[in-house]
Amino acid sequence: MIRLGPLLLLLLFVPARADPPVPGFDTGLAGRVYASALSFMAPRTLEPIPVAQLTLWGLGGLAALDPDLGTSLEHGVLTLSLGEHTLLRLVPPPGQSPVAWANLAVLCARTAWDHSRAVRHAGTQGIIQSFFDEMFNHLDPYSRYVAPRAAQADRAERNGSAGLGVTLSGHGAAVHIASLIADGPAGAAGIVAGDTILSVDGQSARGQAPETVARWLAGPAGSKVALVWRNRAGHVAHGVLERAMVPPETVFAGRVGKLFVLRVLGFNERTAARVMRELDLGLAGPRPPDGIVLDLRGDRGGVLRQAVDVANAFLSHGVITATAGRDPQATHVWRALPGGIALTEPLVVLVDGRTASAAEVLSAALADQGRAVVVGSETLGKGLVQTLTTLPDGGELFVTWSRLLAPRGWPLQGMGVLPQLCTSRGRAATEAELAALASGVQPMADAIARARNARAPLPPAAIVAIRAACPAAIGQEIDMEAAKALIENPAAYAAALLPPLSGPDQSGAPTGNRSGG
Repeated sequence: MIRLGPLLLLLLFVPARADPPVPGFDTGLAGRVYASALSFMAPRTLEPIPVAQLTLWGLGGLAALDPDLGTSLEHGVLTLSLGEHTLLRLVPPPGQSPVAWANLAVLCARTAWDHSRAVRHAGTQGIIQSFFDEMFNHLDPYSRYVAPRAAQADRAERNGSAGLGVTLSGHGAAVHIASLIADGPAGAAGIVAGDTILSVDGQSARGQAPETVARWLAGPAGSKVALVWRNRAGHVAHGVLERAMVPPETVFAGRVGKLFVLRVLGFNERTAARVMRELDLGLAGPRPPDGIVLDLRGDRGGVLRQAVDVANAFLSHGVITATAGRDPQATHVWRALPGGIALTEPLVVLVDGRTASAAEVLSAALADQGRAVVVGSETLGKGLVQTLTTLPDGGELFVTWSRLLAPRGWPLQGMGVLPQLCTSRGRAATEAELAALASGVQPMADAIARARNARAPLPPAAIVAIRAACPAAIGQEIDMEAAKALIENPAAYAAALLPPLSGPDQSGAPTGNRSGG
């Protein structure tokens, strides 16, 4: 049984139509989950929300399971009812004790369990899920509860899978390397795309399905696998390779005419290192590119620190981004450090309506610092940061605890990044903008000034007005054409750039904890 703590039970009615109580609701687990969640959320939510309010929102989840159930708080008395019948009336606990309010939530859930088939059908985990679903309906779209089974799968995906960093394909009876991650175990052993796997730990790969051979290659991180392969010249090689956790490839690079194009699909733990490697290769040689295009279209973000490190490749000083929240640990400022490897080349960043989160941080930093011209459309506007905890049931709680700020101090949430050259209004409008920039006029100047001078929190109408200057759209061919035109015309490129920030603290960023880049 759970302890009711300071709860004062006033009246409990059992209506005639109620089903007899049945065992099964795990009050102990639910109490621990609720208390842990409320304790974690209380000091961390972006805006202060009383524990009592969070709990009352969560209790609305009972009605989501059974529409005949309802809770109300009037004149200091909480009532739980089923249709016209009152099941429970009690005085809520004084103060904001997470444990006391968790006990109240469990008591209400247990009472509903005893009198509602729908609630019993949901089971303990369904009740917990519904509690959090209803609670988070009142918060931002990114705070959420993930049930134990899904959380376990998510953790495995975040950690990556141990293997050799290859994908396989079949051709006849042979199994080939279709692609590989250059800095994975297979790439480090000299294996390249197109090589043929002959055997794995003595088992012949010939005639096997690629999926079967892929399972042979997978295993615990740090374990060894004996591999025999043949390259396209017909030479056979063998080696013992150590499996490793290899995040998927997110960086693709190559020359497009005289431009060096970096395509970044997302930010995982190796993205920055891969960007650095590709920049080293792409900028080397007797014929350096005329400029760099950083393509972030469709990039939904990922690990914030990786976006900061990529920005550091192009910047030698200044603020990259800042986070601001109530919890002191949620407030940071990231600054660029000396040592960038691409500091002077003309740089254009391509974005679209799907560019989000860490990708928006990167594009905003390069634009605000006057290092790059952003081309495309308004981005998604995902500028909230979540902190994570694992709950006693194995589920995970994601709670928004800070907002992301660009170097000039404007918020990314809702607003997104407004490009300096907008392509989403069509080809004719884009060509007119390019012509104006070539003559030294920046058509987006006023809209950009309004966006960069905005400060959180912003009313929705203000956000809509700012975003209307360049409506969000899916990336298109004209984006790359516009990037090429800017880089080929130094006057247009210069007119499109924002003036660089000057001074160490001109960003409007919070002045709390400071972190280096």
